[in-house]
Amino acid sequence: MRWKKTLQLAEVHCEGEIGKVITGGVLGIPGDTMLDKMNYINEVDDSLRRLVTLEPRGCLQMSVNLLLPPTRPEADAGFIVLQADKAHPMSGSNCVCVVTALLELGMLPMHEPETTVVLDTPAGLVTARALCMDGRCQSVSLDMVPAFVEHLDFPIETPDHGILKVDIAFGGVYYALIDVEQVGLSIAPEHARQLAETGVALKEVINRQVSLQHPLLPSVNEVAYVMFRHRLDHHTYQTCTTLPPGRVDRSPCGTGSSANLATLAARGLAEVGDQLVSQSTIGGQFQVGFLGRAEVGRKPAVLPRITGRAWLYGLQQLGLDPQDPLCEGFMLSDTWGSGFNA
Repeated sequence: MRWKKTLQLAEVHCEGEIGKVITGGVLGIPGDTMLDKMNYINEVDDSLRRLVTLEPRGCLQMSVNLLLPPTRPEADAGFIVLQADKAHPMSGSNCVCVVTALLELGMLPMHEPETTVVLDTPAGLVTARALCMDGRCQSVSLDMVPAFVEHLDFPIETPDHGILKVDIAFGGVYYALIDVEQVGLSIAPEHARQLAETGVALKEVINRQVSLQHPLLPSVNEVAYVMFRHRLDHHTYQTCTTLPPGRVDRSPCGTGSSANLATLAARGLAEVGDQLVSQSTIGGQFQVGFLGRAEVGRKPAVLPRITGRAWLYGLQQLGLDPQDPLCEGFMLSDTWGSGFNA
């Protein structure tokens, strides 16, 4: 046996959403900033992403986080989210997975009762505060990047649902937020396939009708995900983020919950100091705190704090045989859904 690449990964999930962490085997990615490195993966060489996220080594219902040395002196570590479609700048559930792996594997020192970790992401710096007890992370609170609204109740013409009212907001990536009743579904496990296919199809429709450009991040210029939502009570929202090529986030989704908080604040439905709850399709919960207000390129923004839990459940070593004909990975529509692009 001879491998031309060897990777070490920690297997972690956050409220059921798998966020594996590459802890060894990658010496570096070209680029001066974490955003440059993400762009390199997306625009120049995505072989690593395909290797770890696609079959036969990867699977649909997971992300893989690439740990890297930080590019900013105030950060403890950097990371980039690798998913089936491309590399993404930020993810709350994946942040929780990364912090849990860094501390429970001893890659960064753990201090009880609380350890602060600053992460360098393509979307900006994220400060994480891990509640630690008996050698493990009980929970991780993330001071997310500022979240802001681009459009409220933007009318989108769709072939299957008529005109939908859609909120467009940034919470680390751009989201289209849709009240789930508009598509005739509810956020429940038995509707996961329908929600996934509906959301992925709507993402393409929305991006054809909405022009976006983040004021500070030139390469962030389109809706990354569609999130369906449903208000359960004054403080609790069901959330269901749909991810290409066709699945739903198992977690309540940290960046999407941040984007949702921005829409609530813009409508006067949330104030500084409020504590909200996002609840996933399978019942997992994130706490969503409204820390304060800010501006992003003259746009009014909110400062969210997302609190969630992750569990380290295994360690994995991947090797790539130079004669393996499937080193670039593959997808099949039986699993990946109708939105896949082989």
